[in-house]
Amino acid sequence: MDISLIVLSAGNSTRFNYNVKKQWIRIENKPLWLFVADRLNNFYNFKKTIITANNEEVRLYEKLSEYEIVSGDKERQLSLKNALNEIDSEFVMVTDVARACVSEKIIKNLIENIKDYDCCVPFLKPVDTVVFEDKTINREKVKLIQTPQLSKTEILKKALNTDTLFTDERAAIENIGGKIKYIAGDEEAKKITYFKDLNLPCLKPPSKNIFSGIGYDTHKFEENKEMYLGGVKIDVNYGFKAHSDGDVLIHSLIDALLGAAGYGDIGDFFPDTDEKYKNISSVELLKKVLDIIKKTGFEIVNADVTIIAEKPKLKNYKTKIQRKLSKLLNAPVNIKATTNEKMGYIGREEGVSVISIVNLKYKDWYEDYNSRK
Repeated sequence: MDISLIVLSAGNSTRFNYNVKKQWIRIENKPLWLFVADRLNNFYNFKKTIITANNEEVRLYEKLSEYEIVSGDKERQLSLKNALNEIDSEFVMVTDVARACVSEKIIKNLIENIKDYDCCVPFLKPVDTVVFEDKTINREKVKLIQTPQLSKTEILKKALNTDTLFTDERAAIENIGGKIKYIAGDEEAKKITYFKDLNLPCLKPPSKNIFSGIGYDTHKFEENKEMYLGGVKIDVNYGFKAHSDGDVLIHSLIDALLGAAGYGDIGDFFPDTDEKYKNISSVELLKKVLDIIKKTGFEIVNADVTIIAEKPKLKNYKTKIQRKLSKLLNAPVNIKATTNEKMGYIGREEGVSVISIVNLKYKDWYEDYNSRK
């Protein structure tokens, strides 16, 4: 059948209550959003797979996946409409990244039952007594709706052509009189909403791999400008020529962090053509990168930095720089300084170069989960 897949993954994960966003916890070596997309593609040969992402994370998704990535929105339905603009197949299957352990059986049953309907939906029956507005109701008439849901694309697009917000595709299609088919759902396909919901059999702990990144940067000197190195003010009457404050050490460190994570380089995030970064403190840039690293599932193991300079003399600054960066990174940082033996532009005292190496590991949500039991 002519079916495309949409994985909705643009949410802010506020209810998850963890220092890593839900969609970025690592299942072995994959973030959850990629794990879900790959899992469903193993069950069926979809014509196209589209994943919605938070606008600020689109480039990160694109770095890690060959699937088509679409910028999401603040509401689930608006994210879905953005993705549907890229769909031209007869049918579309929509799922939430929080439904991590959907079974192949559910996928097959959706496809087998869609023929005479506009939307096919899995559901669970409640096993507890159900009370609505302080009155007990017949639980046999209650359905707990799940995703993925399989819909006729044309019908779904028509159903969503409204300002009314719906919580799922079924509700939107039902609203325009569409025919709905309900099939038996799966307990293991429960939605991951809170951190405690991670007790699902398909979720394997993150790998213990260590990821290394190397950063290099160099800047010329500029007279009558303040110099900052590693976020520490150096007491000289010259600084670095740069779009920002020119902190060559932090720029090198940022590149090492992004390299270890596989996220590109500093220019991808803070281009020197953007006026909002004019003369900005590089510490602020580092904080933004550290926030990205943390929220997308990494922890910093350590950093090792080598400053190559004839001047300024850094003997009295190395410890200050090390302490400041260790606090910012919440990890051990080693600072070394050497000269270039009077050779080249460094030897001519025209500028400074810095090489940084950073090691990252995945945040071990599995261990944290078990420690909370």
